[in-house]
Amino acid sequence: MSRAYRVAVVGLGKIGLPVAAQLAGKGHVVIGADVDAAAVASVTAGTSHVDEPGLAEAVAAAVRNRRLTATTDTAQATRSSEVVIVIVPVVVDREKKPDYKMLDAALRAVGKGLEKDALVLIETTLPVGATRNHVAPILERESGLICGKDFYLAFSPERLYSGRIFQDLARYPKIVGGVDEESTRRAVAFYQASLDAEVRGVSNAETAEFAKLAETTYRDVNIALANQLALYGGARGADTKEAFVAANTQPFSHLHRPGIGVGGHCIPVYPHFLLNDSRTGELELVRVAREVNDGMAARCLGWLDDAMGGLGGARVLVLGLSYREDVKELSFSTALAVIELLHRAGAVVLAHDPHFTAEEIAGLGVEVVVLDKPVAVDAVIVQAFHREYRELDWARLTGLRAVLDGRGTLDATTLRARGVTVISVAQPPGP
Repeated sequence: MSRAYRVAVVGLGKIGLPVAAQLAGKGHVVIGADVDAAAVASVTAGTSHVDEPGLAEAVAAAVRNRRLTATTDTAQATRSSEVVIVIVPVVVDREKKPDYKMLDAALRAVGKGLEKDALVLIETTLPVGATRNHVAPILERESGLICGKDFYLAFSPERLYSGRIFQDLARYPKIVGGVDEESTRRAVAFYQASLDAEVRGVSNAETAEFAKLAETTYRDVNIALANQLALYGGARGADTKEAFVAANTQPFSHLHRPGIGVGGHCIPVYPHFLLNDSRTGELELVRVAREVNDGMAARCLGWLDDAMGGLGGARVLVLGLSYREDVKELSFSTALAVIELLHRAGAVVLAHDPHFTAEEIAGLGVEVVVLDKPVAVDAVIVQAFHREYRELDWARLTGLRAVLDGRGTLDATTLRARGVTVISVAQPPGP
């Protein structure tokens, strides 16, 4: 490392805390800031409130070595730092428009503590142009400083996946784009002193913002294509899973897996940052892809309804509440839509997820199920195929008539031998 920096990390959530621990592990002196007093108390005690492999040990070591502290006073944390990294989410509202409320509150606090020559780095995913046209004015107004003259500003999107954040920090190139050349230069220098991965400076903040939105939107569109192709192939007798594997042996083919829905804080959200800024005729493919993926839960439940002869009064067990397997994360999880649709259909909804407590599951308005004893169900929906389900004793699910495999991951042979109808999103029964 070329030198140690004094760094403030604003936002100690699922991404911010691992980033803070990473920086502290590289020798920087880090102060984490968050409005959540419980999160700050946890970090101060040398513990992690975020479930991420390797994070508890990293936080404990950083606090023990006096490289990591935490506070609820963002302005003071900023005042003490040369570099300020902001990782506070921008989500979408009910109209699918960017909701800046949480970010703006953080930026106002940062602005109040911003010192001359400080470098501000935005890792929150933003619409194209927002770093220059939304972030900079707030910082200038609150600080009385001029961006590009008195302080420096760059955008560098996080590109991390829960469950493997430290691995991703070490292998994915860090994209960096400033509002001016000096901001880019300073940001690149900082990240080169902080990460083992390549640091890739781009032309400007807009280019970096667009790169992040393009990569997430690509995945959304690819999943929608997989869903549509699976419908087509399934209706014509093709083994769609086998066909996709075969197609992907050609290096230019990267077909994703079909699924009951797309969740998480990235893929179902960030395409809307593009769509809200698009002109007539632009990005129609992106718009259709969003509609396809958002509609998959209802389509899949339609197949189950047909197989069951109606869902009214049926006891339906949802396996996996997280948006994907092997993590605890409800953000935009398709499980929430599935539960709502089942209630509308008059079903009795049961649920299980090893990553959530009974109280957390019951809070979703469902009946909590344990799988170590018999439970009477009419149907099962595999929404997130956690590793705990790989050895599931299906015989304990008494009265089971149908299984909807929403991720296309089950080996249906044993179930079908027991007379259970298995419907797979990877082999749809038809449109």
